[in-house]
Amino acid sequence: MKEQTAIRIRRLKKSLSARRIETALITAPENRFYLSGFLAEDIGLTESAGALLITRQECFLLTDGRYEVQAKQQAPGFNTVIYKKGLISSLKPIFQDMELHSCAYEPDYISCRRFHELRNSIPGISWHDIGNTCEKMRLIKDNEECSLIIKAQQAAEAVFKDVLPMIQPGKTEKEIAFTILQGLYTKADGPSFPPIVASGPNSALPHAVPENRKIRKGEPVIVDMGARIQGYCSDMTRTVFCGRPSARFQDIYMVVKEAQRTAQEAIRPGMTRKEADYIARKVIEDAGFGNRFVHSLGHGVGIAIHEPPMLSTRSRKKLRTGMVFTVEPGIYLPGEGGVRLENMGILQDNGLEIMTSNKWFYEF
Repeated sequence: MKEQTAIRIRRLKKSLSARRIETALITAPENRFYLSGFLAEDIGLTESAGALLITRQECFLLTDGRYEVQAKQQAPGFNTVIYKKGLISSLKPIFQDMELHSCAYEPDYISCRRFHELRNSIPGISWHDIGNTCEKMRLIKDNEECSLIIKAQQAAEAVFKDVLPMIQPGKTEKEIAFTILQGLYTKADGPSFPPIVASGPNSALPHAVPENRKIRKGEPVIVDMGARIQGYCSDMTRTVFCGRPSARFQDIYMVVKEAQRTAQEAIRPGMTRKEADYIARKVIEDAGFGNRFVHSLGHGVGIAIHEPPMLSTRSRKKLRTGMVFTVEPGIYLPGEGGVRLENMGILQDNGLEIMTSNKWFYEF
């Protein structure tokens, strides 16, 4: 077992011990990877690649025959249990043999039906909601995690550099998105999320899906993309113009750019996430576009592309050194278009260290 993995498991066990819980059933794919190194992905809530059972004495990785070799290679410190009749049928004898009486579970990552089956099939167990215990552990990134996130970002930037010349009038959003995907599978392990390529009026949709729409001269094109390397994600957004944009969109672009710069320079540990969001939001509000900044300033990036911390108007939780998150203000004008600029950074004692290179920005 890797030293970092062992440290994480000890932290989880300490948390369980403090609550007098004997074991934990980990079903969230991101937490399963974080605690074991097992990289298999779940297709959906109804089809799982497996689960972890962390007890005081042993750690089990329960999965099916499709992942037997992968599990043993990627999680060598775990007892691999291959089930043939499903997860619950393999859990039951472990609980009985180890005489376990209490177990924590992740309510956000187990269906109601599966939980009822657990309780009914394994009687005598006291089940405890573990909440976001693992997600809190993942909030602060260690050096190895930061290194992988930076590598993923570098790969994404290399792909963007290759793709940039083809963002020209006449090209479709889908053509560009497809080329991005090809590059991400070549230069990284793949995308961290389906890339967004949104042109003209479509760029007013923050999470637009690429269409067969052809790009036109002078209009904004939002490209939001990220790579994944060894389980860790990156995220970046640039707004590109094919030719000189209108004076209106030049002004909007510079407002968004100033909002991002102001926030990046001002964010500090101890600041609430709401305060961080307001720094950028005020710049946009003062420019008269406050009601067109329709999402939060940023989100955490790590094993998941969207994870805590969320820099939003609703969060009074404080930012801490070691957190990795995006700074991505935007202005969206329905029927016209939008501008979004997104960088990633890691929060250090003296401020935010940007992981994204300072490239592909305009000066009007």
